[in-house]
Amino acid sequence: MKIAVLGGGNGSFAAAGDLALQGHDVRLWRRNAAEVAKHRAAGSRIVLKDANGRHDVQLALVTADIAEAVRDVELILCPAPAFAQPDIARQLAPHLTDGQVIFLPPATFGSMIFAKAAHDAGNHAAVSFAETGTLPWLTRKHGPFEVAITIRAKRLPVGVFPLDTADHALDVIGRAFPGVIEPCGDALSGALMNAGPIIHPPLIVMNAGPIEHFERWDIHKEGTQASIRRVTDALDAERIAVREGLGFGSPHFPLAHHYATEGEQWMYGRGSHDRLTDSGDWRERIVLTEHRYMREDLRLGLSLLVSVAELAGVATPLAKAFLAIGGTICGEDFMKEGRTLASLGLGGLDRDRLQSLLGEGLHP
Repeated sequence: MKIAVLGGGNGSFAAAGDLALQGHDVRLWRRNAAEVAKHRAAGSRIVLKDANGRHDVQLALVTADIAEAVRDVELILCPAPAFAQPDIARQLAPHLTDGQVIFLPPATFGSMIFAKAAHDAGNHAAVSFAETGTLPWLTRKHGPFEVAITIRAKRLPVGVFPLDTADHALDVIGRAFPGVIEPCGDALSGALMNAGPIIHPPLIVMNAGPIEHFERWDIHKEGTQASIRRVTDALDAERIAVREGLGFGSPHFPLAHHYATEGEQWMYGRGSHDRLTDSGDWRERIVLTEHRYMREDLRLGLSLLVSVAELAGVATPLAKAFLAIGGTICGEDFMKEGRTLASLGLGGLDRDRLQSLLGEGLHP
């Protein structure tokens, strides 16, 4: 299958390398033309490291031209951070064609940003947008063209916009990720599966002291203590209450299953937390005001959760508290400057009209 991967970070390199390793024709697009030139000069290859060793993988194309990257591809994968989505969506919008599927893993309701960008550009091609609950890989780059994959996802709940196109979208995505895709309804359901806004805000806020003190800190190892886990579970209960309040059914993929040794398997399967911390790849320097756990998962992810909770009539005191504390740390109003139904242009819709939009899509 012909696949375009958008972005130059950990997730994008894992996607490009792993999908090419599976035999797909993969084109990698990056905004940074200088980095593209270096990558081409190095042979447009990615060294992928996993439990089976090192793999030297050839990409079909590395380019700074997004039109070239997505021409004639079936699947467009964009694992970039949520705060990068508006710019990428604007650049991509004019070039989408009938039948293409844009997969955002995960997205914080980024499906709507990409769909609205295409609509605003006057591109009314029949395109599907989809998002899931986590990145399909636990991964970190080890060099400019080298990436390590610690875990591959075992279960990926995927929501599609518009929902009317779900059969086609899930078929295309399923050919890239065989055996792991699980339909979970519309794109808002997919957005409310996002684990990042649940696991990361307590870790980065409640570990603020050691993060600022130590040069490098693994918030998933020393930072994941019993007290923080209790807060994480309570925050996740707010997410699940919002899903139930909107009528989304189980499974809700509670984050507690990520740490459990028995019961239902979470997205990364058994033992993934220990393998993550054992890798050492998440022992890193964290700048509180700049890190994506703060800028993406807390500022954007929790503001979306609170906004949707208000529509569902569900209380989210912990999510609001983390927004207030995180915003204070960064000197910003995260609720005002975050991602909400209003900021997405959906603030005037009641539940019935929003449900209709999610099912049928944006009309020309």
